[in-house]
Amino acid sequence: MKISLLTCACLLTLLAPAIALAQSSGADDRPLTSPRSITSALNQKARPIPIDDLYYTRSVEDAAWSPDGKEIAFSMDMSGRSNLWKVSAAGGWPIQLVQSDERQRGAAWSPDGKWIVYQQDAGGNELWDIFAVPSDGGDIVNLTNSADVAEVAPRWSPDGRTIALNVKTKTGTQSDLGLLDWASRKIRHLTHESAPDRSWRSVAWSADGKTLYANRTEVAASDGDVFGIDVATGKSTNLTPHQGNVLHVASALSPGGKSLLISSNAKGDYQNVALLDIATGRLTRVTDTRWEAKAGDFSPSGRSLTYTLNADGRSDVYQVDIATLRTEKLPLKAGINTLAATQGSYAPDGNWLLLSHESSGEPVNYWVHDTVSGRDMQITHTAIASLGSTVMPEAQIVHYQSFDGLIISALLWMPFNLPRDGTHPALVLPHGGPTWQMKDYWDPDIAALVSRGYICIAPNVRGSTGYGMAFQRANYQDLGGGDLQDTVYAANFLKATGYVDPKRIGITGGSYGGFMTMMAIAKTPDLWAAGVEVFGPFDWMSMLKHADPQIAQYIRSLLGDPVKDADIYRKTSPITYIGEVKAPLLVLQGDNDPRIPKDEALQVVDRLKKDGKVVDAHFYANEGHGFSKRENRIDATRRTVEWFDRYLRLKQ
Repeated sequence: MKISLLTCACLLTLLAPAIALAQSSGADDRPLTSPRSITSALNQKARPIPIDDLYYTRSVEDAAWSPDGKEIAFSMDMSGRSNLWKVSAAGGWPIQLVQSDERQRGAAWSPDGKWIVYQQDAGGNELWDIFAVPSDGGDIVNLTNSADVAEVAPRWSPDGRTIALNVKTKTGTQSDLGLLDWASRKIRHLTHESAPDRSWRSVAWSADGKTLYANRTEVAASDGDVFGIDVATGKSTNLTPHQGNVLHVASALSPGGKSLLISSNAKGDYQNVALLDIATGRLTRVTDTRWEAKAGDFSPSGRSLTYTLNADGRSDVYQVDIATLRTEKLPLKAGINTLAATQGSYAPDGNWLLLSHESSGEPVNYWVHDTVSGRDMQITHTAIASLGSTVMPEAQIVHYQSFDGLIISALLWMPFNLPRDGTHPALVLPHGGPTWQMKDYWDPDIAALVSRGYICIAPNVRGSTGYGMAFQRANYQDLGGGDLQDTVYAANFLKATGYVDPKRIGITGGSYGGFMTMMAIAKTPDLWAAGVEVFGPFDWMSMLKHADPQIAQYIRSLLGDPVKDADIYRKTSPITYIGEVKAPLLVLQGDNDPRIPKDEALQVVDRLKKDGKVVDAHFYANEGHGFSKRENRIDATRRTVEWFDRYLRLKQ
C-alpha cells in the first residue's frame, strides 16, 4: 500500500511515544560504578597481540551503493594505503580500483553507473581534489586539480550532469557549496558565505535537480539550519528558522520530496530525530531520548526510515516501518553499529540495508541486512587470522563523579589475568576534539597496550558530545580546567580499583587528547609517570597564527576573542605551565598537519630540552593530522609501547 509523506508524518506523531518508552533511560540516569567491582578475568589464551598484525588488519569506510544495487564501492587500506575498492553486494573478494600512495574517501557513483568520483589529498594536507575513475577500472581523471582549494563530499545530480561539492579555500574559515559541471569541469559557487563561523554541507538533490538541500552549521556544531537552495539562481530558503542556539542537521530527502529527515535539539538539550515538512516547516518527532539520536535514511519506497542511537558510547541502528508502526533495533552485536553508506544506506530496490559493525574487540566490517527476511550477512572480513585466534578484553562502560559531582562516563579496558595487588601500570586516554566522544571503537593502539597488560581508561570529559548540549558547552573558555580534572578523576578511579600502582600511571592522546596530555603532565605533574603526546596544540595564540583558518575559527568558538580574552588563551595553553613537567614525554607529529602544525610540536620539544627534561620526538613525512600509512602507524604504536615499557614497567 502506498502511503503519502503527509500520512507518514501523522503516523510518526502517534509513533513517537512508543519509541520514547523504548528509550526512557538517558545520560541523566547513569549509575555510579564501584571501582572495586572491576575485575580481571582469567583467560589462558591471552597474549600480546603482534603490532604488525593490528595494522595488517584492514579498515573500511565511506561505502556507496552502485545504482543497480549489485556492487558497493568503499575505501580500504588492504594495500597499506586507504585506496578505493569495490565488492559484490553478495560478498566475495574485493577489487582495487585505484592504486595510490595517497588516500581516497567519499566514493559516489554516477547515476548511469559508469563512473565513481572520490576525493584525494596529498601527504595528509587535506587540500582534497575530486577525481573520477571508470567503475570497471581505467584511467583516473583529476576533475578539480586545485592546489589551494579543498573540494569534498561529491554528490551527483539526478541527471548526472552536475556534481555538488563542499568547497573550502586554504585561507578560508568556512566551506561553501560549489557545482561542478561534468562536461566542462568548471565549478560555479552556489553559496557565498560571509559569516566566518558558518559552513555549508550538501544533503540531497530534488528529483528534478532544481533544488539542492544543505546544512549551514556553526563551526563547533552548536547551532545550525537546513536550507533549500534554488540551483539556477542560488536563492536560499531557511527551512528551520529559530531563536538562540539550536542545531538542526538534515540527512535525507524523502522519495516524494516533501520531507527531510533531520536531527534536532529544538525540543530539548539532546539530539533527536524528526521529520521536517518542507512546505510548512513543521517538525514531527520520531524519537524522544536523552541520549543522542541521529537521523539516517528513507527507504526508496518511503515506507521506512532509519536512525542510529548512541547510548553512552555504544550505538545501534533502528528501522521504523511506517505502515505497521513497528520499530526494530537491527540485531547486530553490541558495539558501534552504524549506517555504512555516505549517501543512502538502502540498496536502490530497498531490499538491503548496508551497515557497519565494530567494537573494541572486533575490527570494523560491513554487513547487509535483508529488510524482508531480517537476515544479516557479513560482506567484508577485515581481521587477519591471528587476530581471530587472539582474545581481546572488551571495553566496559563505567561512571564516576568528578571534582564537582558531575557524572563522567568512561570506557575501561581490563587486561586478563591480573591480580588485585596494586602493582600494575595504567594509562588514561583523553580523546580528541574536544567536540567529540570516545566510543566503543576498534582501536589498534588500545589493543596493543591492553594486550600487553596496561589497564586503560578513556573518559568522556565535559566538552564531549553524546551527553547533551549543556555538557558539550561545559568547557567553554575552560580548556584544560574542569575537563582536566575529569581526566585526573579517571586516574583516581583506576587507583581505587586496587589493581593500579599509583606511581605507574601514564597518559596519551592525539589532537585535543595531545593537548590534554601536556596539560596533565604540566598542571598535575606529580600524578603522571610518563606521557606520549600525539599532534596536540601547545600554545593557542600560535595556533591561531599557523593552523588552518577553519581550525582557528573553531578555537575562537571555544575560547573567545583572542584580544579581549587574551588571559583565557594564556591560562588554557600548556606553554604557560610547561616548566612544571616532571614526566618523560614522547612527541609524535606529522610534517604536513594542517590542523595542528608541526611548529606546535617543535615548541614543546625545544622548551623541554632547554629545561633539561626527558623528551623525545619523531616526525613523519607525508603525514597530516593522524597517520594513515601502514608503516607509520606501526612505527608510532611501537614507539608508544616502548616508551611506556621503559617508564612504567617495574625494573627487573
